[in-house]
This record gives sequence, C-alpha cells and structure tokens, in this order.
Amino acid sequence: MSRKPPPPRRPSYSLAKHVHPGRWEGKPKPDWLSRALARAGVLPQDEAEEAIKEGRVSVNGKVVKQPLAPVPPGASVRLNGLPVSLAAPTRVLAFHKPAELLTSTVSQHGVGTVYEVLLPQLPQELAGFTWHAVGRLDRGTTGLLLFTNDDKLVAHVTSPDTDLPKRYVATVFGEADEERVEPLRRGVELEDGPTRPAKVTVRDAHTVEVIVTEGRNHQVKRMLGAVGLPVRALHREAVGGVALDVPEGGFRLLTDAEVAEGLHYTKSPPL
Repeated sequence: MSRKPPPPRRPSYSLAKHVHPGRWEGKPKPDWLSRALARAGVLPQDEAEEAIKEGRVSVNGKVVKQPLAPVPPGASVRLNGLPVSLAAPTRVLAFHKPAELLTSTVSQHGVGTVYEVLLPQLPQELAGFTWHAVGRLDRGTTGLLLFTNDDKLVAHVTSPDTDLPKRYVATVFGEADEERVEPLRRGVELEDGPTRPAKVTVRDAHTVEVIVTEGRNHQVKRMLGAVGLPVRALHREAVGGVALDVPEGGFRLLTDAEVAEGLHYTKSPPL
C-alpha cells in the first residue's frame, strides 16, 4: 500500500522578515535618462534618445546607451563630453489657440495640431524642452492654452481640487438673459453628474461669460446646452490669474511670479 507523501514543511522563520523593500523606498526616485535630458531642456526627447543610442551621453563617467536607464539624483551627466545640468526649471507658455487645431501631438484627417503652430516659433532656449498641453481645448474652441515642461503642474492646474477658475466666453444660439442662465449659477445636472455652481455674466443677448473650476469634457458647451443656449463659438479668456494677452497663434513665456500667483503653483523641492 503506497504511503501518502509527507506534508510540505513550513519554514520556521517569518517570510515577512525577508521581504525586501523597494529599491528606491525612502530615497529620491531616479528619472530615466532621455526624459531627464528633455525635462531639463537639454534636448527634445526624441533627439535625446538618438544621442544616447549613439553613445554621446555619459552618466558618472560611463557611456550609457539605454534611453530608459535610471539617472539617480546628483549624477554627473555629460553630452558630447561637456557637462550638462539636469535641473529642470518649471516653464509655462501662454499660447493663443486658433480654431480648427487639435490639442494633440498627432494630426488627424488633415487637421493640424497646436504643436505644429507652437513649436516652430520657440527660440533655442525653449526648444529643447518637452512641452505638455495643460488640459485641452476642442478643435473649434479658441483662446488661452497653457503648455509646460512640468507634468506636476499639469496635474495641479487640471485637478478640480485646485479650484482654479477658467473663464470662457460663449457665443450662443437663442436669447440669453438672467432667467435663462440662473440654473448655471446653482449647478446643472449633466449625464456625468451635477456641475459645480458657475459664475455667469450675460454680456449681451448672444454672448455669455462662464467661469468654472472643473474641467470636464465639453463642459461649458454642455452646461449652456442644458439651459437651451447651444454654443456657436467658444473662447477661453483666462486660466486662474493668467489672462490671454497674445495675438492668435502667438505665445509668450510666463514669469515665475505669474506661475506662482496666477496658477497658485510653486515647484516642490526634490525629495
């Protein structure tokens, strides 16, 4: 008669004692090399990747050919034998978006993108950064669109928890009056839930100013549509304390004070 195999022995020690913490737990986490170079404005990310693969970048005296190689804080980095700083200052651009452009890096069906208009204008000291659009504007919507090299600023400005106001001016079909827009001041029910109360000013019978602190998809258009004022044209005049003051298709670099005071953002020091 065959015997049953003995039950497996359990280890006498606690496995918890031998679980290793994360490699970077409690320490500043490294960035990957190509992104670190792009964030610091040394090279655009695609050019940084090419330079790394060609062996033109070294980290702490060793040539690195992997764009995704981690770069610990404080590392000595050289490009073409010359030292470069990976300190990444926060930069923000105010861009006046024309109509019929996508807030996207890729054109679709022959429709151009905001990057195709913005990037060729940038001077050399700004061209090396990787630029992220701060939120989106619809293809037909015009006005203020911010760009930054700091992805944490993107999260800050677009988060509804920041309560940063965005001011829009809508040209509407129908007749706008105080009675018609009053529900927007209390908040209206949309298919994805109720909106926060908005500040609304009737500029004339066909022009309505709306200030919101959320950033839902097509939100202002849907809010106005909910009170019987379909939007014919939409223009964003301001984000936080930053107002649009450049010609259509143009841009300018915001000052540190505008970023801190107008967008309520101060870059956190590295851990």
